Amino acid sequence: MCSGGFAKCLGITLLPLSILCVLCNILLFFPGGHVVESDQITKQVWFFGGILGSGVLMIFPALVFLGLKNNDCCGCCGNESCGRRFAMLSSILFAAVGVLGAGYSVVVSGVAINQGPSCEVHNSNSTANATEWRHPFENGNYLSNKTLWDACLQPKNVVPWHLTLFSMLLIMGLIQMALCAVQVINGLLGALCGDCCGCCGGSDGAV
Repeated sequence: MCSGGFAKCLGITLLPLSILCVLCNILLFFPGGHVVESDQITKQVWFFGGILGSGVLMIFPALVFLGLKNNDCCGCCGNESCGRRFAMLSSILFAAVGVLGAGYSVVVSGVAINQGPSCEVHNSNSTANATEWRHPFENGNYLSNKTLWDACLQPKNVVPWHLTLFSMLLIMGLIQMALCAVQVINGLLGALCGDCCGCCGGSDGAV
């Protein structure tokens, strides 16, 4: 497969992943599927890791990777593949942007998973049956002790909602980083070795 064709496969994979990341981040604004006040939303949601990092910043390299296939073996034989080699080199820069964007999303998701969601809990400093909104978990202690989830009174099912969506962002971010890293290697090979897959030799009268 030409390096441009392989890059297209990467782009086809990155696009739906970026869309899913955006959707996950949007859903996190509705903890447990409920509408809450803006200051009651987990603060890491406002860092827009899925929308900006694995979403918007990932769309640009995905579109670039998709466009690399369009020039495969077309017009590259007459100019010694200079245009194609430059395109493959430029794709490395976009791949680096993708790695940074996905890496940002991974870091935000990791911190959010470790900290846990913001939710309504009993106020331990009050003698009355008062409640407050805060992050009741520390250092990921709720991950291995599911009984701690009962500390969150509202919204219902906020812990599995938070954990599932941020875990999805974390996993998809890691996949995006891996795919962009693969394109860095693919782009280097395409720039150094060319990307015509022997089509020049197979064309009539081509040298």
